[in-house]
Amino acid sequence: MNELLSPHDIVRSGLCIGCGSCVAQTGTPDTQMGFDALGELKPHGDRDWYAQPTERFTNTCPFSPEAKNEDELAANLFPEAPHHDAALGSFQTAYVGYVAEEEFRLQGSSGGMVTWVATELLRKGLIDGVAHVVATQDPQQDGRFFRYRISRTEAEIREGAKSRYYPIELSEVLRMIREVPGRYAVIGIPCFIKAVQLLRSEESLFRDRIRFTLGLFCGHMKSARFVESFAWQMQVPVTDIQRVEFRHKDPSRPANWYNARLTLRNGQEVNKDWWHLADGDWGAGFFMNSACNFCDDVMAETSDISFGDAWVEPYSSDGRGTNVVVVRSPEVAQLVASAITEGRLQLETVNDEFVVQTQAAGLRQRREGLAYRLTWHRRGVRPRKRVAPDAITPARQRKLIYRMRYYISAWSLHVFRLARRLQNPQLYLGWARLAISIYHGYAYYQGKLSEMVNRFKGLKQ
Repeated sequence: MNELLSPHDIVRSGLCIGCGSCVAQTGTPDTQMGFDALGELKPHGDRDWYAQPTERFTNTCPFSPEAKNEDELAANLFPEAPHHDAALGSFQTAYVGYVAEEEFRLQGSSGGMVTWVATELLRKGLIDGVAHVVATQDPQQDGRFFRYRISRTEAEIREGAKSRYYPIELSEVLRMIREVPGRYAVIGIPCFIKAVQLLRSEESLFRDRIRFTLGLFCGHMKSARFVESFAWQMQVPVTDIQRVEFRHKDPSRPANWYNARLTLRNGQEVNKDWWHLADGDWGAGFFMNSACNFCDDVMAETSDISFGDAWVEPYSSDGRGTNVVVVRSPEVAQLVASAITEGRLQLETVNDEFVVQTQAAGLRQRREGLAYRLTWHRRGVRPRKRVAPDAITPARQRKLIYRMRYYISAWSLHVFRLARRLQNPQLYLGWARLAISIYHGYAYYQGKLSEMVNRFKGLKQ
């Protein structure tokens, strides 16, 4: 142990993802997770706890440079895994396909595999509950559109289907797992699963009660302001929104044609394709949490099984949705293999190169881009990652793209905050259109001014 850290150290350094693991361990009711001015979840409460460096926090924060990394955790979790890849981690088998049973595929954003595995674990009597993200019943009263919940029936688990690009945190369900004996599965993005595994390595109670972890491939975490931007661009008051659907599924359209749909309190539905949103290009990084710039795990390498979208043809054009699946735990591998034999899962074995291809853009950002960002001057805690700092290998254009993406992420939060305060949506939307036009000009058109102007004009309409 080189240096003890506090929550304040991580937050101040822009490395807090808002997972809530630290708050779950306090046992202090005054300490909780709450939204900050940028729409991100951060720990709040007891000032002494917040500023006090401790070994416990240093060992369990997923972005602490002193905590075990994904390779070290996986070596202990999956010691007999027959395969290892720098991008996938240690694994048993990889698949591409979908759930053939019932309506799982139709109800999910992709191939339905996440909900199916969680449900199957419950059906087999291997768990008593699943910690996963669901929509809140009354978001205007609750103060957020989504939160973690422990579900104990198949019907409840299915309510968590579909992707949620919204800040959520684990503190409430981790406290419940501590208080209520049982066997649980936890579904989460890579850094959240890492936080769970770090807790399990430190405390036997979590090790005994959290039996399975289901990981989601991840591009980055969004601020809550992303939903508000949807509302501005669909011209509805955010206070009227009852439900948010980030990826409305239409089997007649390609899976990668994202469509955002808002349901209002009066039952009215409004929607818009992401491509027609000023901030709808995922790769540009609008509203991205700053900690995501310093993550090197795309595929939830510490989870028993992880899931992503098969973003290669012919799968990306199939509007019904297709999963790519990486299985690490022998017990889960057997469960999946049995269901394939029974015809309940339509999965084909693929190699690591195929899986990497489906996530190529995310891996460039988290490996080559991360290596470049690690060479930049930073104040506060310096991340320690599995990639070495490198400002030589990336081409000049790639460096420029990484720079623009970084500043779009940061400035989108602050410009939106100002526009929100002034009640002037066009201030943010005008900036976003200009920013994405310049970004696309360099990312796709190698800096051609005419293409940037055309893109900007198209977004103004």
